Amino acid sequence: MEERYNFLNAEFRLQKKWEDTNAFAVENSDKPKYYVLEMFPYPSGRIHMGHVRNYTMGDVVARYKRLKGFDVMHPMGWDSFGLPAENAAIENNVHPAKWTRDNIASMRGQLKKLGLSIDWTREISTCEPEYYKHEQKMFLDFLANGLAYRREAVVNWDPVDNTVLANEQVVGGKGWRTGATVERRRLSQWFLKITDFADDLLESLQALDRWPDKVRTMQENWINKSTGATVKFTTMDKAEEISVFTTRPDTLFGASFIGLSAGHFLAEKLALKDAACADFIAECNAMGTSEADMEQAEKKGYDTGLRVTHPFDSTISLPVYVANFVLMEYGTGAVFACPAHDQRDLDFARKYDLPVQTVVLPKGEDATTFSVENEAYTGTGTLFNSDFLTGLDVETAKAKAIEILEKNKSGKAETTYRLRDWGVSRQRYWGCPIPVVHCDDCGTVPVKDADLPVKLPDDVSFDKPGNPLDHHPTWKHTSCPTCDKDAVRETDTFDTFFESSWYYTRFIDALNEDKAFDKDMVNKWLPVDQYIGGIEHAVLHLLYARFFNRALAKCGYHNNEEPFKGLFTQGMVCHETYQDKDGAWVNTADIEKNEKGTVHKDTGEAVVVGRSIKMSKSKKNVVDPEDIIATYGADTARLFMISDSPPERDLEWTESGVEGCWRYTQRVWRLVAESLPSLPAQGTTQPNTLSDKALKLITETHHTIRGVSDDIEDLGFNRAVAKLRSLTNAIHDAKLEGDDTWAVRFALESLTLMLSPITPHLSEEIWTQLVGGDICSVRYPTHNEELLGVDTVSVGVQVNGKLRGQIGVSPTATADEMTALALALDKVQSILNGNEPKKIIAIAGKIVNIVA
Repeated sequence: MEERYNFLNAEFRLQKKWEDTNAFAVENSDKPKYYVLEMFPYPSGRIHMGHVRNYTMGDVVARYKRLKGFDVMHPMGWDSFGLPAENAAIENNVHPAKWTRDNIASMRGQLKKLGLSIDWTREISTCEPEYYKHEQKMFLDFLANGLAYRREAVVNWDPVDNTVLANEQVVGGKGWRTGATVERRRLSQWFLKITDFADDLLESLQALDRWPDKVRTMQENWINKSTGATVKFTTMDKAEEISVFTTRPDTLFGASFIGLSAGHFLAEKLALKDAACADFIAECNAMGTSEADMEQAEKKGYDTGLRVTHPFDSTISLPVYVANFVLMEYGTGAVFACPAHDQRDLDFARKYDLPVQTVVLPKGEDATTFSVENEAYTGTGTLFNSDFLTGLDVETAKAKAIEILEKNKSGKAETTYRLRDWGVSRQRYWGCPIPVVHCDDCGTVPVKDADLPVKLPDDVSFDKPGNPLDHHPTWKHTSCPTCDKDAVRETDTFDTFFESSWYYTRFIDALNEDKAFDKDMVNKWLPVDQYIGGIEHAVLHLLYARFFNRALAKCGYHNNEEPFKGLFTQGMVCHETYQDKDGAWVNTADIEKNEKGTVHKDTGEAVVVGRSIKMSKSKKNVVDPEDIIATYGADTARLFMISDSPPERDLEWTESGVEGCWRYTQRVWRLVAESLPSLPAQGTTQPNTLSDKALKLITETHHTIRGVSDDIEDLGFNRAVAKLRSLTNAIHDAKLEGDDTWAVRFALESLTLMLSPITPHLSEEIWTQLVGGDICSVRYPTHNEELLGVDTVSVGVQVNGKLRGQIGVSPTATADEMTALALALDKVQSILNGNEPKKIIAIAGKIVNIVA
């Protein structure tokens, strides 16, 4: 073996060999299946460190499972429709298709340099007709099964992208992509009936025990099942009826006014004859649409002059306001306000000098003196000032109120959801065409299956604002599939989340031209065993995919409901930020740290070091993965991505950390090179007699095999690396000779196999020298329980004198080995927050004390 590991030579050569031999293709054998998938990327043109971390994690799992004897599916594709390509076309005078395909070619090459064990024969791109023709067929099947429909609706309008956004795509009242304040408009839109599955989507979350609790909670909160009552309020002249859903019918005697959304039918009806009302509605439509915006915005209203009768007492009347804090999407678009027990209602009532009647008495308070001034009381208690409800607890009062409402025919018990049907229409060119036509005689007519795909026109112009398909001179003009008369194509395209809601099924049968996939194949491979991606998709993508999978099952496509059995959401990759004396952001690549401090490479001027945040182009704190691969190698990049922080936490990128990983790869290489001449031949049987030192190394190796396997199964990659480093130290320190070198060979072979999912190029090169043959075809080492002896001893880990955790270690573990495991603890990592400890005191078998 050469003295140093030549990663440049090895990585290029091995990646070519893997590609030429199609080394990672699915076998479709009798082996147990394992489907591991990372969320597929948008082809922006460059991979970033977030990609490197995400795909490294998935690749470690894929390679590990292959070594464990599974038939592994690990595919890659491109989420390639979307507005960025269309915007790039406008800015650069290039067709979106060319921009997208060029970016895919570039990113494919970059990803291959990471040595990912991808089955590239299954590569898909969602902007290709070969892909989207199948989703057009799915939409037609949804339409036939009552899961898709078109209606006029008040929608979220992004004024920058000039398109509709689903509720889930509005974040803090802003467009999720542009950050523009979202407006309200009324348009005809296509919807998918996700609400048909609301109960199932909610209840099934409990069975997803391999999903993060945070994600399940976010979905539960978004679906938001509420039980209560729908209450009817009739105007004094009996001309109009306003339905209100409430979860607190017990507080009806505290009602002070009725609030209507700006999109409510009655508000719009009044605006036709009232210019001031119309102006106020326009003001409401221009403000943010999120609940957070509603909480923070000044509460405003317009008094319509209408009054309604109280459902329990006809002698009581309430004013009706159009209110800016009432959303049309939730409930019925109208609320009854009980200011004493809802803060938004109270703020509004104080602004417009409306009554505030307390009706829930907290425990221990006096009914004669308790009142609400500027802070609403939202807790539990006993009803008072409430006629027949007085004296009842809140839950009993709710039931009694609903009983009387139903008896008087002024309301009924009802369950509602925050979840609304998914609006999938988008007014842009670069998306999948919706396969229907509009005929004056026949109405909206589905395109015939035989005429799919409905392809986008290539000759498109972006010289006018709005949807280019509307402006195309010929594409939208066609004939009706039913009567053959002149008709117009639907010019809206699908929300790009439509494509990402089923792509995981297409991977299973990616080359099938006749249909989206073979039913039996999908039944075999779904659900995805391990899905990996960002927490930002907890509602947008993951909820849509769960719905879509159920919709496909209902239409007979397969027999599976949940798409993803296991879900892991990785943390972000962060880096320090730098600014010059004028406050301008400085590129990370232009920074140098020397005896003068942190300075600009070219000018030598000092820069201000800011906090570490997610790498972003706007803050210029990005590190180019290709630079790291060229300097240190793909294995070093991979190793650093999974070893320096628990995978669910943010990772602090540091040059010293990367250099440390590179030194470790070189150390492993040297350890093998220096040991190899004295090792017994590969396949030599274990000698009958070994020294205590050799037996200790064998035992340590078996402990590591079991520990690393358990850690990878639990996605505790950083803990696995700590154990591998510990074993490396043990092999180096053993200093064995003669027959005892059998233990060294056993330990080195095991170490190489365990490292191979993490550093595949290095491991393959070592395996060739140490054993011979292809490491990909070898099985993962197995531990011998009988050789483990005493399982582990528990050692306390203190940080700054306080106990922060426990580690289980071998009774023979050294202080260094204990320290490595202690530093890998999530709690310790959190306290250190990326900093090096000031001091570590480790007493073998006793304690590890870290001074932060």
